[in-house]
Amino acid sequence: MTGLLVAGTSSDAGKSLIVAGLCRAWARRGVRVAPFKAQNMSNNSMVCPDGSEIGRAQYLQALAAGVEPSAIHNPVLLKPATDRRSFVVLNGRPGGTLEAGQYATGRAALAQAAFAAFEELAATHDVVVAEGAGSPAEINLRAGDYVNLGLATRFSLPTLLVGDIDRGGVLASIFGHWAIVDDADRARFAGYLINKFRGDQAVLEPGLAELTARTGLRCFGVLPWLEQVWLDSEDALAFARWPRTPGAAGTLRVAAVRFPRISNATDLDALAAEPGIDVFVADRPDDLARADLVVLPGSRSTLADLGWLCARGLDAALRERAASGGAILGICGGYQMLARVIDDPVESGDGAVTGLGLLPTRVDFRPDKTLGRPSGSWEGHPVTGYEIHHGVVTVDGGDEPFLDGVRVGNTWGTIWHGALENDGFRRAWLARVADAAGSAWRPDPSAVDFAVRREQMLDEVADALEAHADLDALLTLAR
Repeated sequence: MTGLLVAGTSSDAGKSLIVAGLCRAWARRGVRVAPFKAQNMSNNSMVCPDGSEIGRAQYLQALAAGVEPSAIHNPVLLKPATDRRSFVVLNGRPGGTLEAGQYATGRAALAQAAFAAFEELAATHDVVVAEGAGSPAEINLRAGDYVNLGLATRFSLPTLLVGDIDRGGVLASIFGHWAIVDDADRARFAGYLINKFRGDQAVLEPGLAELTARTGLRCFGVLPWLEQVWLDSEDALAFARWPRTPGAAGTLRVAAVRFPRISNATDLDALAAEPGIDVFVADRPDDLARADLVVLPGSRSTLADLGWLCARGLDAALRERAASGGAILGICGGYQMLARVIDDPVESGDGAVTGLGLLPTRVDFRPDKTLGRPSGSWEGHPVTGYEIHHGVVTVDGGDEPFLDGVRVGNTWGTIWHGALENDGFRRAWLARVADAAGSAWRPDPSAVDFAVRREQMLDEVADALEAHADLDALLTLAR
């Protein structure tokens, strides 16, 4: 098999973007490259053109490689619902649940699906760049592992360790990974890549030389901190790393409520990328009071996150805001919370619960999951999005339909994810929100479109790898 495993010394070490950058760089050289992640644990997911659901990061990596995203790139997706239960997406479709006690021992069928997908990809591509999950040093999980060293062993993949120097302790972390695994797994480590470096690299060089001397691992490069690369994260740790412009004249302030089980937080990326929009995290009533727009994003556990919201007093703040004409946008799970009644015998088993009552809707959760890529329009602006939900919303009234949802006053709700990535719609809708808030913000006619910004980000990562990493050696290693 021809491929490379990119493993991180921790979550959010940057391996997702490194994989995307490798895919883009090698694709630009004419290499038939494909991304792969045997198992992803994330509530940031995407619906592919064939209707399958995969991790958002793998969708981005496929775009970077110039291939059509599908479940073959992420055959197992675990979506955490509680601290002890995850919903399984297997080959792009709902596949039951996985309890905490089953994590180390109950995944044999998932491993078979992952291995079959890797074999299929490897048969049709020159190189498969596989992303690990978490850390390969989790020796407590090694027996049932099929995403880190278990995958590398099965397919004889060399393994590149990616370490995040911004966290501190990166040299010790890489050394610890090399030291703690057994001899057979240690032999899979081919070298390491330092990520998110700021400063004079000459200061770092003695440490790298000593690390290589002690382990025999080659340093394949030191990547600088890329301040403008922040889109499409799969990791909750990376939430709210948007560029900010607080206090600037004409800024439109957007409060993003951070639910404990937030999902598809990438919906906020398009807002944060828009010039003059300041998106900040909100979890207190006074956060909402200082915003021109409040966004309730998606949630993997609608009723649990609604309970969290109410416990923090955000329910009263939202009702006061709606009554005074302040703008609110609910997306998918956030839209469901705005309903009068939410009946959930499926995800939480709590049955009928009173919602925030800000929209004339009722939500009924059903066993079958809706996966789709709908399209429509708003005030003449074409809009496409994607749907991932069990809750079916019934609308009874309202001022106007809104992207398969509804508006009442300045409270808006839609079941669609991704709608804000549509540039014309986003800017026109934000202008209306600004008018309602008495804000001077207006769209910048010279602003880069969101899809272009994403492409620029992918090219920036690839360019950084070309400049600061030995891509020729890594490609030879992968082959």
